[in-house]
Amino acid sequence: MSQFTNLFLVLSLFAFAPLCCFSSKTHGGYLYPQFYDHSCPKAQQIVKSIVVKAVAKEARMAASLLRLHFHDCFVQGCDASLLLDNSGSIVSEKRSNPNRNSARGFEVLDEIKSALEKECPHTVSCADIVALAARDSTVLSGGPSWEVPLGRRDSRSASLSGSNNNIPAPNNTFQTILTKFKRQGLNVVDLVALSGSHTIGNARCTSFRQRLYNQSGNRQPGSTFDQSYAAQLRTKCPRSGGDQNLFFLDFVSPTKFDNSYFKNLLYSKGLLSSDQVLLTKNEASMELVKTFSENNKLFFEQFAQSMIKMGNISPLTGSRGEIRKNCRKINS
Repeated sequence: MSQFTNLFLVLSLFAFAPLCCFSSKTHGGYLYPQFYDHSCPKAQQIVKSIVVKAVAKEARMAASLLRLHFHDCFVQGCDASLLLDNSGSIVSEKRSNPNRNSARGFEVLDEIKSALEKECPHTVSCADIVALAARDSTVLSGGPSWEVPLGRRDSRSASLSGSNNNIPAPNNTFQTILTKFKRQGLNVVDLVALSGSHTIGNARCTSFRQRLYNQSGNRQPGSTFDQSYAAQLRTKCPRSGGDQNLFFLDFVSPTKFDNSYFKNLLYSKGLLSSDQVLLTKNEASMELVKTFSENNKLFFEQFAQSMIKMGNISPLTGSRGEIRKNCRKINS
């Protein structure tokens, strides 16, 4: 494919990813960045101060908080359903395959909620706290900033089956992952840009073991795995045992939010199968990986747009849902 055709393809893809309006129309109301300006003017400042403290204590927490927003929004929309513990009629999403022994950072959100309840009781939703913490975590790691549209309310239900079925898994095919994104109103540009969040954070051995040892059922590593990188990983991720051993998703700059994730993919050094398929299984996706690997500024701009778009998946607004007093349980 000629360079001109490549460029044309990428430009046409971005044409389908319009700049997200900062005042996002939702069913039954608007989300807008100034939502708490009068009711809780210090809200964003309080969220940020606690996220700053948590990330200073443990750099990995930035990726954990960012991931919670993603895992929340892909199930029933961005409604903080993920934060609910088991109780009464609630079967917690925390026990789903994507979240069990993996989703973390809930204590940081508890601390934020507690501080906000003191400052302005029964005002700031847990869903908005998750969205703000994700933005602040990105910025603290060196990534882009964006104005977070606010005004989400909290769900009174959770969906374990939704969590198991809607969140892309490390071993899903490219097509399955894209279908799960499209189900949420997101496209291939959003998929590749948001996958770039794997520039920070860790993955467990269990999430890429199949790729390391038996990708196609032939007891061989995946053919798209750089062999020296695979050999290095096998030293700490054995065929059995060590399930919870942690590995950097981006070994080049594991705590810095940048485009080295995409550069790693070009060298067959994506950790998860779901990372590497962005380069190998779809032409549009491949061109986006190449573009973001060459242009950090463009990646940052698109990541911010796609985060706003993801944060606008089916929020509860107006009189729907509630403002939880405690993010772990519905109001009695």
